[in-house]
Amino acid sequence: MTDTGTTPNLRELNKRRTREAISHAATRLFIERGFDRTTIAEVAAAAGVAKMTVTNHFPRKEDLFFDLHEELAGRLAGAVAERAPGESALAALRRDCLTGLDRQDARLGFSGPAFVRTVVGSPALSARLRELHEQNETALAEALAEAVHEIPVGFECRVAAALLAAVDRAVFTEVFRRTLAGEDQAAIAAAVRPSAVRAFDRLEGTLGNFAVRTS
Repeated sequence: MTDTGTTPNLRELNKRRTREAISHAATRLFIERGFDRTTIAEVAAAAGVAKMTVTNHFPRKEDLFFDLHEELAGRLAGAVAERAPGESALAALRRDCLTGLDRQDARLGFSGPAFVRTVVGSPALSARLRELHEQNETALAEALAEAVHEIPVGFECRVAAALLAAVDRAVFTEVFRRTLAGEDQAAIAAAVRPSAVRAFDRLEGTLGNFAVRTS
């Protein structure tokens, strides 16, 4: 008797492996040749798949490089949604950011000098990164609105999201800047962490009691 319950799992596993193979091949080619000079057809050939397979997994060429784009664009909202009882949105985002710095999280810009140079050297990738930061802020505003029962998203939640996301974006930008300057990741994390702490401290008086989880 066939165990049909394993079929979807195998299918998902194969799908994930194909996606990872495509992403790794694309990243290698983009770093070696430059993003704008590399075609989807070349990525497909390097990954050993059809061009349509590449576009099925990655409809946008930029997201072949930013393979963590969904996690990047949803990280702040996720931190707010997962905050503990009695924890404010600010406290949850502070904890998430500092933990990310301590583990040198790629979603905070810790991706290595070759990756950073490729982004900075491509107008298309730089534009996509700005878009991901904007999506991150928008998703955060929506999460804050849900937390304080302000639907649709109102002015207060948009302002709060802009202030909170600004810390995250400044951290990301500083990690990129220091990476380009040749600093190693451990030194970058140690240098940026105190600045992030001070930034969150300055927001405490304004947003310290905003969107506290009650249960």
